[in-house]
Amino acid sequence: MKIAKILGIIVLIGIVLFALIQLVPYGRSHKNPPVVQEPNWDAQTRAIAKKACFDCHSNETVWPWYSNIAPVSWLVQRDVDEGRSKMNFSDWGNRGRPIDEIASEVQEGGMPPGQYKLMHPAAKLTDAEKQALIQGLGR
Repeated sequence: MKIAKILGIIVLIGIVLFALIQLVPYGRSHKNPPVVQEPNWDAQTRAIAKKACFDCHSNETVWPWYSNIAPVSWLVQRDVDEGRSKMNFSDWGNRGRPIDEIASEVQEGGMPPGQYKLMHPAAKLTDAEKQALIQGLGR
């Protein structure tokens, strides 16, 4: 009986903590800044980038339902903030990274990252899509 009571208290504390962290405002402002300048790319390259890269590397992020629930919202916001700061397809003039670094990340499978592909299976790029993206960005 004591174990059941202790487990009940632990669950209650967990629920209260979960409710309290929902009050933290970080990760809830899902404003997408305006698009300033996109790369000079064709429709195929843009479509590949949109499905695999845009959620973190553009100002056209699609915010899924779970991006409103802490602590997951904090992780999603951090990933988008970091992704946009490193390379932003919507502000291509200030992209930050040279094309060869971007190409290397895509070719070696570092982008899109594994945790993103886990939640977005369509973001997995075939070898042909990787090559098309790399070539399309190199214009």
